[in-house]
Amino acid sequence: MSTADTDSPRGLAYAVSAYVLWGFLPLYMKLLDHVPPAEIIAHRVLWSLPIAGGVLLWQRRQGDLLAALRQPRLLAMAALTAALISVNWLIYVWAIVNDHALDAALGYYINPLFSIFLGATLLKEKLSRAQMAAVALAGAAVLVLTMRAGSLPIVAIALMLTWAAYALCKKQLPLGPNQGFTLEVLLLLPFAAGFLIWLAATGQGHFGALDWQTAMLLGAGPATAIPLLFYANGAKLTRLSTIGILQYISPTMIFLCAVLVFGEVLDPARMIAFPMIWAALAIYSVTLIQQAGARRRDRRNATKRMQ
Repeated sequence: MSTADTDSPRGLAYAVSAYVLWGFLPLYMKLLDHVPPAEIIAHRVLWSLPIAGGVLLWQRRQGDLLAALRQPRLLAMAALTAALISVNWLIYVWAIVNDHALDAALGYYINPLFSIFLGATLLKEKLSRAQMAAVALAGAAVLVLTMRAGSLPIVAIALMLTWAAYALCKKQLPLGPNQGFTLEVLLLLPFAAGFLIWLAATGQGHFGALDWQTAMLLGAGPATAIPLLFYANGAKLTRLSTIGILQYISPTMIFLCAVLVFGEVLDPARMIAFPMIWAALAIYSVTLIQQAGARRRDRRNATKRMQ
């Protein structure tokens, strides 16, 4: 996270690029809807490693990774974050290829509000009235969807929980973002490679069957690694409040893809729930901006008192 008082143009470019690329990702995944989600995830892992490793070599930070491999506790923490992100990817890809993109958008919309709730319950952070109202609105939206469908919106809840747990555990990982991502991919590699070898041996794999399909599976690596690396670097060069607002770009694009491109239906419950979520996010955004302004004023006043 950035501790800077201003957003650097380079940081904004990185962050916006990451969220826009994530917003376009459903279009990419939908072209692979005939490939099982687990196989897609395996290729995402396999072909992400060369990019992540190349970035580490370019930054000359491979020593951090080698040191991490010699620390059992750190490896255990990285194994947990790797498991969480792989489950999140699997649910996301399943949602896109099985016409649940609206549920994916919902999951990523409510994630920041769930993070506020976690902060209040687990970390005993004090919420403002506006933040409590935002969380209550999001909870009411989920209740509307649950009452309409007769069950919880499982895909949205699962995406929200796995991403929130990943973000929470990732904060505890004493590694830089690029080194941490490379380590996670490295830990997942034996499982991904073993699974793909088994698919090839049993004639169930899709890699190599068609040229365009093979190219798409190869491209799943860059489509995974590049936005994550953009985000990791953008978050360091922009304010927390800016990142908090920019994160709505990708679920909004997923929402638009679901409705305008994939033809998913906005049923009455969703027509009520999504505006409630948007209102909650608007309230949350205002609190972020107000908090950022208060921090800047406090720093200016502290500087004046020191002069």
